[in-house]
Amino acid sequence: MMDVFDPRQLKRQRARCIPHFKDHGFLFDWTARQIEDRLQIIRRDFQTCVQIGTRGGKIQNEKIKNSFCTDIITVAKPDVVCTEDFLPLSPHSFDFVLSNLCLHWVNDLPGCLAQINQALKPDGLFIAALFGGETLFELRASLAEAEMELRGGVHPRVAPFMDKQQAGALLQRAGFTLPVVDSDILTVTYDSIFKLMKDLRFMGEGNAIAARAKTLARRALFFRAGEIYAQKFSEPDGRIRASFEIIFMLGWRAHESQQKPLKPGSAKTHLSEVLG
Repeated sequence: MMDVFDPRQLKRQRARCIPHFKDHGFLFDWTARQIEDRLQIIRRDFQTCVQIGTRGGKIQNEKIKNSFCTDIITVAKPDVVCTEDFLPLSPHSFDFVLSNLCLHWVNDLPGCLAQINQALKPDGLFIAALFGGETLFELRASLAEAEMELRGGVHPRVAPFMDKQQAGALLQRAGFTLPVVDSDILTVTYDSIFKLMKDLRFMGEGNAIAARAKTLARRALFFRAGEIYAQKFSEPDGRIRASFEIIFMLGWRAHESQQKPLKPGSAKTHLSEVLG
């Protein structure tokens, strides 16, 4: 099966964004705070955790001890540092696995989630934030219209993202119990399409689709896309809108203490009695 994403291009993009990430990684900061909020609701202590991914820095939370991430695979105190494409995790070794805006670039996401499930101890928690299907729909539409107009064809320029239903199905397929999936859409405004693309470049979210055009696009394409963008997706003040859908996935490694659904036919009250 052909890879959807180009791992070498991803590596280049992430290395290139390192000096600039602090000034452009606002989405990672926002999702990190959302993950922290969810952990506070759960009210659990996690002794051993893994953070999968390479950007966004350390998720600060009192429940996570010494958790951080980097591109280098090594062992920390007591946590593991790894990339999302290769998970050297021993089975049933961790209480908690988290990922902040990284898993949407994984070619084999079902396989990755299955590995995460296997790495968790019974009743261990997995939580991740990743971009969803509504992300950058304005940019995708504007680039496609401009390229069709100027070239008579379209190259993939914005990564395909899954929706909430697909996320829930993947959690169940990977064997997670009590799965929860929700999403938020953040709308950010920019002066121009070029300011938006600069943000994407310097947060490491450029085009890494394997089937992308390998030659540099003419500036005329982006100028025309910018015109279309401004015509169709601008605010009254002239700034353009960019949508980012953030999907949050949460699931647990199976454990006998967890709540289980009732068996079919085990209900003691008939529906007609409730409805009157």
